[in-house]
Amino acid sequence: MKLLNHFPLRSTLFPAAVCLVSLYPLGADAEIIHVSTPGTSLVLDGEKGGSLDFLYYGAALSPSEIGQLKNSGFKPLSAFPFYGNYPEHESAMAATHADGNMTLDMAVEDISRSSSDGAEITTVTMRDKAYPLTVKLNYKTYPGEDVIETWTETINGENKPVTLTQFSSGYLPIRYGDVWLSSLYGAWANEAKVETEPLTRGMKIIKNKDGVRNSHTAHGEVMISLDGKPEENKGRVIGAALAYSGNYKLRFDTDESDYHHFFAGINEENSAYTLRKGESFVTPPLALTFSDEGLSGASRNFHKWGRNHMIAHGNEPRKVLLNSWEGVYFDINEQGMEQMMKDIASMGGELFVMDDGWFGDKYPRNNDSTSLGDWVVDKNKLPNGIQGLIDAAAKNGIKFGIWIEPEMVNSVSELYEKHPEYVLKAAKRDPMMGRGGTQMVLDLANPKVQDIVFEVVDTLLTKYPAIDYIKWDANAPIMQHGSQYLTADNQSHLYIDYHKGFAKVLDRIRAKYPDVTIQACASGGGRANYGVLPWFDEIWVSDNTDALQRIYMQWGTSYFFPPVVMASHISAAPNHQTFRTIPLKYRIDVAMSGRLGMEIQPKNMTEEEIALCKKAISEYKEIRNVVQHGDIYRLLSPYDKKGAASLMMVAPDKDEAVFYWWKTESFVNQHLPRIRMAGLDPDKTYTVTELNRIDNQPLPYEGKSFSGRFLMDNGLEMPLDHNVDYHKRNDYASRVLRLRAK
Repeated sequence: MKLLNHFPLRSTLFPAAVCLVSLYPLGADAEIIHVSTPGTSLVLDGEKGGSLDFLYYGAALSPSEIGQLKNSGFKPLSAFPFYGNYPEHESAMAATHADGNMTLDMAVEDISRSSSDGAEITTVTMRDKAYPLTVKLNYKTYPGEDVIETWTETINGENKPVTLTQFSSGYLPIRYGDVWLSSLYGAWANEAKVETEPLTRGMKIIKNKDGVRNSHTAHGEVMISLDGKPEENKGRVIGAALAYSGNYKLRFDTDESDYHHFFAGINEENSAYTLRKGESFVTPPLALTFSDEGLSGASRNFHKWGRNHMIAHGNEPRKVLLNSWEGVYFDINEQGMEQMMKDIASMGGELFVMDDGWFGDKYPRNNDSTSLGDWVVDKNKLPNGIQGLIDAAAKNGIKFGIWIEPEMVNSVSELYEKHPEYVLKAAKRDPMMGRGGTQMVLDLANPKVQDIVFEVVDTLLTKYPAIDYIKWDANAPIMQHGSQYLTADNQSHLYIDYHKGFAKVLDRIRAKYPDVTIQACASGGGRANYGVLPWFDEIWVSDNTDALQRIYMQWGTSYFFPPVVMASHISAAPNHQTFRTIPLKYRIDVAMSGRLGMEIQPKNMTEEEIALCKKAISEYKEIRNVVQHGDIYRLLSPYDKKGAASLMMVAPDKDEAVFYWWKTESFVNQHLPRIRMAGLDPDKTYTVTELNRIDNQPLPYEGKSFSGRFLMDNGLEMPLDHNVDYHKRNDYASRVLRLRAK
């Protein structure tokens, strides 16, 4: 029995690079374990029959430098603290044996290396000195990636059950000093906001207990800056990302020692997990990276690793799409859908996605209170069915996508009428209802429910193989702790078994349909995590499409996730969430920093607006590869409150870059800093072209050339407004510049 089956979606060609796991014998039983990437080193000290100690994590060390560690005053610490001996300290793992013993006393039994799909895995096997309980600590590296994944596997060799009460994926001690923590927090329509604070004495906990979604209110990823208040492009930074789709807990314990103790893993609250004899429990991977190039450097490491290994089709370009939601909401009809397809095709779009409201027979889906679970076409709305829409999309030269929410059900549905036992509900309790007053969560711990969720996708894609894109939504948390499938003595398995079932469904879908694009939407940004991305191509950053607020949310999201996964849409003005009126140019410039799309009713746009969007889509296609797969350099943070925000994406060969600048405040006679660029080749010469230009005259540097060194030392002056006719003036300004090397 395994917690998470990481599903490899594709074979990957790895670039030639140094990636070593070295074992240095120190004696008959002692070994120094060096887990290395091109730019980082993790050093452990293991002794068979003895303890496993942590010595170092940070910039890459040479073999001779590793030999100097013990003489440099480094204090060995437990590499993975177990509960029981010295229980006054925080632990990474705790368990209760069948005889009631709550201690673990683990010793190194074996140290081994293996390979998997081109990656190297170091496994340190530890065994309890008195009980046949085994814990394997795993460390995985990829050629060319400065990321180390770590996770554990616990195997119960005892004759009777063992109950796990704490199960971190990884632990890292961080030397006390001027250490700062950057994390993400938020709420619905305000996700991924950046919080920056010094780590001080005591305990800092970041956790999630939603049950289904885990990144609305906090994130399972953090940045740890070792040299004081974090900066974007300088300073030592450790990044950590827990690749899990369920409840998590990150702990920073700053005790009386010289260390901050960082633990990350599944949230153990109300989730004690019992293993019978021979069963195993595998935790999700914790990804660690180190950079001495600031927050952006750590982000670049995560982005590259994510695209190459953790994101479905991570190195393939994403299509420009129109989603129907904010254009029509539930008012789906065949004529309207076909008109929207024609409109996005005329602007150069490549995909149309029909959102909520297309299904339901006995209970038509006209609002959010009915029909979830009944995934049949409403023929009153779509008399020619889905095939008619697919044919219309093909006629317009675009692809077709569709919205589903297969993990959920409404009490007003045929599925619930037939199978009320399929919902999550506590014994002797009435079920709790969510969105629309009728929504419930299906019990994915139940294999029959797993079959139903799989069949929703399987039926659609078997009957309509031309469906190119699925928007997979999840609009409710677990609202009551209870499974009608799990036995009474295993109710604490609910939160974990839900996500085991979720992974099994996704494994089946991807095994049969490896090429379809799937977006992870969960009331907006509720599933922005590397736990789902092996099966999903992108995330819906937020239900809030307001361009100004999106700058802040996409900024935080970019700490860990590359633009290729960030769906960013041009929407209407006034905005449907904030009611803010932002000019189209600014909305376009923000949306073009992610995966460009539209969330609007084109028939309500003016001819001038349509022409501007058509031009923007055309220009985005020219820079798409750099934006979606380039290296990020964040330059001026909106959180610094200096009146503007700026970042750039740079092609790996540095022959091309895209520079973004947005004014975030507007005052008369204000003074904004000039932005120095980053990531360019100082010896190359770059020609500048403005994209989405609306000014009556071009910028003074339009078509001009500058050395990379000049642009990084000096930057270019950004006008604080646009040179347009008087009646078109407004209080917003933004620029997108394309830089191409000669």
